[in-house]
Amino acid sequence: MDKQNEILLEVKNLKKYFPITRGVFRRVVGYVKAVDRVDLFIRQGKTLGLVGESGCGKTTLGRSILRLIEPTDGEVWFKTGKGKKLDITKLEDREIKSLRREMRMIFQDPYGSLNPRMTVMDIVGEPLIIHKVAQGKEIEDRVRTLLKIVGLNPRYMRRYPHEFSGGQRQRIGIARALALNPRLVIADEPVSALDVSVQAQVINLLEDLQVQFNLTYLFIAHDLSVVYHISNRIAVMYVGKIMEVGEAEEVYQGPRHPYTEALISAVPVIDPDVKPERILLQGDVPNPANAPSGCTFHPRCRYAKKICSQEEPPLEDIGDEHYVACHFADDFSLKGIRQF
Repeated sequence: MDKQNEILLEVKNLKKYFPITRGVFRRVVGYVKAVDRVDLFIRQGKTLGLVGESGCGKTTLGRSILRLIEPTDGEVWFKTGKGKKLDITKLEDREIKSLRREMRMIFQDPYGSLNPRMTVMDIVGEPLIIHKVAQGKEIEDRVRTLLKIVGLNPRYMRRYPHEFSGGQRQRIGIARALALNPRLVIADEPVSALDVSVQAQVINLLEDLQVQFNLTYLFIAHDLSVVYHISNRIAVMYVGKIMEVGEAEEVYQGPRHPYTEALISAVPVIDPDVKPERILLQGDVPNPANAPSGCTFHPRCRYAKKICSQEEPPLEDIGDEHYVACHFADDFSLKGIRQF
């Protein structure tokens, strides 16, 4: 198989439930199902964009994949640089530490994710020290190289985070993520806290780095136009579940799930002659601790029928690795968008 078509990461039936406790003895009375039976995969050198409303479980999914928080159940298969396929959820702490060299994360908040008491040299060089891949002057040389790669002047390496703008801080976070030459990078809304002009610069940087280092991205965001620009495939998440997954062009131009259609309708169109047809969803996002029966989306779906409230639709392949969780995916003619 062509290496570019190899599956680098595969998630199977992944769950993350947070217990709800009450009383003096902290008795468990329920669970918040932040991630509920998620299945997805990412191919080597490609980008999977993960979109959905705030609170749908995107960040929890990303952190569960890296085991920054422990999953409740499921499997996360990762193919290492040595060609070995490992289930991350079954690894011991020692094994996870060595694997973290190949799996890194870029955090959403460029202010909160950097230690204000550490210099750029210390922040970017810390992974090199922890994993014992460099020492002494080697660390300083590596940090200089990384700062150049992300577009920062190496002369700033002795400065502290508060001396940089938000965009520069995010570049520092990207440099830290690249320090150990990873294969997979999970970018958790890396541009949502930045100005629009700076967002474009950071997105272009991430694309250039992907080509230069053959990186694989799980790109988490709620801005569909940004996700469309950078992603090869799109996964749409709603209340802890995957509603639709497919090639970016196919999902945006011909969505097969009503929730995807509603999200796409909210994307601004640059053509002044095109009148947007916004789909306004009724009601609020359900509580993940008490999700509706059947299809989770059915209380807000304008196409819902009786079966939608009774039976949960499975995530099925409708062709060409396009997966949809909807009873009537083959019956609808939903509206997509053709330009941004």
